[in-house]
Amino acid sequence: MDIYILIGLVVTALVVGFAFIKGDEPERLGSAAFVMVSLAGSLSTAGGMIIGPRWDLIGLDIVLLGVFVGLAWHTRRTWLVWASAFQSLIVTGHLLLLASIRPPSFAFAAVNNMANYGLLISIAVGTFWAWQERRAAGLER
Repeated sequence: MDIYILIGLVVTALVVGFAFIKGDEPERLGSAAFVMVSLAGSLSTAGGMIIGPRWDLIGLDIVLLGVFVGLAWHTRRTWLVWASAFQSLIVTGHLLLLASIRPPSFAFAAVNNMANYGLLISIAVGTFWAWQERRAAGLER
């Protein structure tokens, strides 16, 4: 396993663990959806080459975008708007492939990876804010 994959897994585990321990319901739902889509995407058989549209990944990413937009619609959390924006970058990359606008595969992968780190940062910041709001209200030490 490559060191970059291990770093990504550790960062994901830390952020999701933080969200489940210190976050409220939107943070838990958003991080759970992120993990479920990530796991489902890694179980998808690909072979590593981006030759054509990957319908399974496109569907998963659209579902995750729907989860973030739906949570943003029903809650007053600003981190969900940022998470929706990062996820829409990923969906836009898929749409470029569908429209036969072939970006270089390394560019597609770079945007995808950076957007995923943006998602994790959004979840971590949102969890921190929710935790601090509870502490300020005296609901938690």
